[in-house]
Amino acid sequence: MEEKRKPKSSWKQDPERVKAEIIKAAMAEFAQNGLSGAKIDDISARTSTSKRMIYYYFEDKEALYLRALEAAYSKVRQGEEKLDLDGLPPVEALERLVAFTFDHHRKNPDFIRMVMIENVHHAEFLNASQVIRGLNKKAVGRLETLIERGQVSGDFRDEIDPVELHWQISAISVFNVSNRPTFSSLFGKSLYTREGQDRLRARAVSMVLGDVLKR
Repeated sequence: MEEKRKPKSSWKQDPERVKAEIIKAAMAEFAQNGLSGAKIDDISARTSTSKRMIYYYFEDKEALYLRALEAAYSKVRQGEEKLDLDGLPPVEALERLVAFTFDHHRKNPDFIRMVMIENVHHAEFLNASQVIRGLNKKAVGRLETLIERGQVSGDFRDEIDPVELHWQISAISVFNVSNRPTFSSLFGKSLYTREGQDRLRARAVSMVLGDVLKR
């Protein structure tokens, strides 16, 4: 029996919900097929709205891609804000941030694929987004505050650059997702079991802390 499509009239009652649904579907489609390979017809098929309404809300595929990219970055930054890092001792706060980043990226592979796609496009859309610039500026500022607290407490060494620390945390967490297919093909899948991921998360925390703690 042919599956019934959801009614396409809900945009009239709750346009914000429909836009959020479109963006979620678009993120999955772009992550799977890239900007050039994604089709508005396929994005519409993932939602309860129509192709016409997608164009109504987002004008064109490139504008929708940008909104999906902004939503992906917003999700991780909102998660960081909920960690209440300022209410924790500096060492515990950094441990929590590294563990959160590792887990977020592992649980949201579409975010990593979107970042990889944007690198293929030489960050063209990211550079056009004031939203993403603002979000990442806050993320680095949050790290800068954490570093300063750790230095005042005597836990962290001097001359820690917040951008370099952000790079280090991201590098570990992104590689775990971006290179999973090739790494597991070459070396087996043991690192991608629950136990293997728990060990890698602990090592990620240990590596970052080992670099910033005062010896």
